[in-house]
Amino acid sequence: MSEALKDDEWDKATSNTITDEDIERGRLLLGVDVANNHREYIQTLTYDSIRNFAHGCGNDNPLHCDPAYARRTRWGDVIAPGMMIGTVNAPLRGDPMPAELKAKIKGLFRGIHVFVSGSKWEWFRAAYPGDTIYSFAGQESLEVKTSEFAGRSVIRVNRHVKMNQRGEVIATYRVLMILTERKTAREKGKYAEIKPARYDDSEIAKIDAIYANEGARGATPLLWDDVAVGDSLGTMAKGPLTVTDVMCFHAGGYGFWPYAPAAGRIGYKNRQRIPGFYIKNQYGVPDVAQRLHWDDSWAQAIGNPMAYDYGVMRENYLYHYLTDWCGDAGIVIALHDEVRKFSYMGDTQIITGEVTGKREEEGRKLVDVQVRMTNQRGQETLKATATVALPAQPGSMVAFPPVPPDLQQRALDMFARHCALADG
Repeated sequence: MSEALKDDEWDKATSNTITDEDIERGRLLLGVDVANNHREYIQTLTYDSIRNFAHGCGNDNPLHCDPAYARRTRWGDVIAPGMMIGTVNAPLRGDPMPAELKAKIKGLFRGIHVFVSGSKWEWFRAAYPGDTIYSFAGQESLEVKTSEFAGRSVIRVNRHVKMNQRGEVIATYRVLMILTERKTAREKGKYAEIKPARYDDSEIAKIDAIYANEGARGATPLLWDDVAVGDSLGTMAKGPLTVTDVMCFHAGGYGFWPYAPAAGRIGYKNRQRIPGFYIKNQYGVPDVAQRLHWDDSWAQAIGNPMAYDYGVMRENYLYHYLTDWCGDAGIVIALHDEVRKFSYMGDTQIITGEVTGKREEEGRKLVDVQVRMTNQRGQETLKATATVALPAQPGSMVAFPPVPPDLQQRALDMFARHCALADG
C-alpha cells in the first residue's frame, strides 16, 4: 500500500471549504434546466454496449445479453438495463445558461469532495439498440446540514430527464449528492479504524454458494396473485469488491463525465480543461481526484481507510437484483435508494428484500418492495424501496406508467430546440 499524502501537501491540494457565499450562489440554480451537451462514452445503444454494461455490473440476464433469447420475449429485442440510461448521453444542443447566471456560479464549490448518496428513478419506456440517448438536467433542491463524518455539508438533488431520438421521455433520474469539506473529513477520521476484510477458503465458499443459486427468472412469469406481503425476493451476492470490479464498471461504459478518466494526450487535454480535478500522487504525477475508488493512499488522504466503490455501482446491482426477481414479464417502474455506508475494497454485499405491499393503480398491478444491502460486518450499507408492475395472468402485457404531460412537453420543446440549432 502506498503512502498517503503528507499534511502540507494535502492542505495545498484542498484548501477550499463550504462557504455561505457558495451556498447562496448554489441556490441560484434551483429550477434551471439546461441541455446536457456532454458526450458520454456511449451515446447510441448497441447490442455490444448493452451486453458490456450489464457484464460490467455482473449481470448476465439474457434479456440484456442474448439477442436470440430477447427476440422471443414480449420486448421483441434486447433492452438496456434501466439504470444504464443514466450513463449514456449524446450532446443535446440548447440555449446556453444565461451569461449573468453563469458568471455568478463560476468556481462554485471548487475543491469540495462530492459523492453520490442515493437516487430516485422513474421509468416510462424501454431503451433498445439503435436508441440515441439525450438529456437535460436541473437542480431541484439544495440543503445545508451538519454531517457526523465531515462537519458542514451540502445535500443537492439534480433531476436528469433522459429521452430518445424521438424526444420520448425514457426515465427521470434524480441524483442525491453530498458535498463535504475534504480537510474536515480527514480530521474527523470516523472510519480510520476500519480494517480490510480478509477471507479464508470456507468464507469464499459461502459467497460462491450464493452465486451458484442465483439466476434470472427469465421467461417464467411472476404473477401478481402469486405474490404476498412478506415474501422474500431471494438473496444475491456482490463481491468481495476488487479494483477489477471498478475497472469493469468503467469498461462497461461508466464515464463519470465531465471528470472522466482519460489516457495519454486525451488525459493531458482533460487536465488543461479541469486542472483542479488533477491532484499529484505520491510520485508527483497529476492524476484524477476520483482515483479514491481504486487508490488506497488517496482515499486515506480524505479520511477513508481504503478505496471504495461508486454508489452508482450498487444502484445498478439493485436493478439487477429486482429484474432477476420479476422476470421478463415484470417491469421495475420506480426505485429510490439511499447509500448509508461506503463499500470498501474487499467488502462483500449481500442483497435481500421482501414484499411490503400490493396495490392496483390505473389498471396496473403493482408490488412495493424493500431491499437492503448488508456487508460482511453486518452493517446495512444501502437501503431502497421500489415499485414493480407484474402481470395478472400468463401472457398478459404489463405497461409502463404514462409520462406526465408537462414533462413530456418539456422534453419535446428541448428536443425541438436541439433540432432547430442542428439545422441552423
